[in-house]
Amino acid sequence: MTSRWIDIPADDGGRFQGYLAVPESGSGPGLLLLQEIFGVNAHLRAVADLYAEEGYVVLAPDLFWRLEPKVDLGYVETDVARARELLGRLDIDRAVADCGAALGALRRLPECRGKIGALGFCLGGRLAYLTAARHHVDAAVSYYGTGMGPLLGEAGAIRCPMVFHIPEKDRHLPPPVREAIADAFAGRDDVQLFVYPGAEHGFNVPARAAYDKPASLMAHSRSLAVFRAALGPKYDLPALWERHTELEFATRDARATMKTMVAEPYVNHIPTMTGGVGQDDLYRFYANHFIPKTPADTKLVPISRTVGVDRLVDEMLFCFTHDVEIDWMLPGIPPTGRYVEIPLVAIVRFRGDRLYNEHIYWDQASVLVQIGLLDPEGLPVAGVETAKKLVDEGLPSNTLMARWAESAPERKA
Repeated sequence: MTSRWIDIPADDGGRFQGYLAVPESGSGPGLLLLQEIFGVNAHLRAVADLYAEEGYVVLAPDLFWRLEPKVDLGYVETDVARARELLGRLDIDRAVADCGAALGALRRLPECRGKIGALGFCLGGRLAYLTAARHHVDAAVSYYGTGMGPLLGEAGAIRCPMVFHIPEKDRHLPPPVREAIADAFAGRDDVQLFVYPGAEHGFNVPARAAYDKPASLMAHSRSLAVFRAALGPKYDLPALWERHTELEFATRDARATMKTMVAEPYVNHIPTMTGGVGQDDLYRFYANHFIPKTPADTKLVPISRTVGVDRLVDEMLFCFTHDVEIDWMLPGIPPTGRYVEIPLVAIVRFRGDRLYNEHIYWDQASVLVQIGLLDPEGLPVAGVETAKKLVDEGLPSNTLMARWAESAPERKA
């Protein structure tokens, strides 16, 4: 992706600036990104870059420009005080008008093609709601919007799909306000409100103490779902994943495999914690420890596939002969020549049309049993039986439970 600052003409005269992030493709649907009280700072620019990777043309307007141009604050105490002082002087209605001007500028960009959504955090969460109410957008997402209670009379003006992300412990969005938001949109199945247990205001910002990575990841996927449905773009995730695995297991080309991934990808094989983070580390892993260290007769047998908005889950049988030291699965174990079949699950996340990460799960105990390194006697583990039962649910269950027979119903004479 590329980024730059652009000029935006205000509707009452004057000009202000906005940070523009453009996807690698050079064009896409538009996204108006609305700031926290900290300005168009490093966090907001990182969000813009992220959504550009997802395929959007993102414009983050400088909405404090009438007070001070290009405010860029962090999260230390003095910056928080400065941000609150700026918020206290902000004319919200003028800021919403500036959001409308920024929408117009975004629509006029040659890179912006198709529909436009609005996304905002904190102050920006409030502004995303008001922009959806007062200007035309095709979808809107509000993260922990402040000052929402008095504004809910405008809910009826919102005609597009919308998502509200609400931290459970956010004092700006206590239960009565959450309930008021839900009531304002009662009967609207295209408006969703998600509460994040244990999360606090600002949970999406890595630089803040309130950062909650699981909540942040879940909220991003939910946001992306509403934007993909309303704006596009659409990507064929199964085709992208199948091309990636073809390059890994058939073509066996590490460099080509890496080209299917984002600039900073990662892979984690959960049972053995093998893989890599970043281009250099992951290429080193693929080129030296994965592709040449995977048995030649490896076979993937699909069992099921679930496709979401930004990820794919494959359930499969992974079959191979242990005729090479498999660095990534059995590091340090010499080849035994034994044949192995195991259930394996791959959870693959995408950004736009590239793979971002892979979490790969399998039962390591079953592998060790099948190569003769672990004696299953007296242990709650199984060998190839786990693979057989995945395919044939009619095979016996509970064979490892010594007390299973005790619960059998008595037979009547």
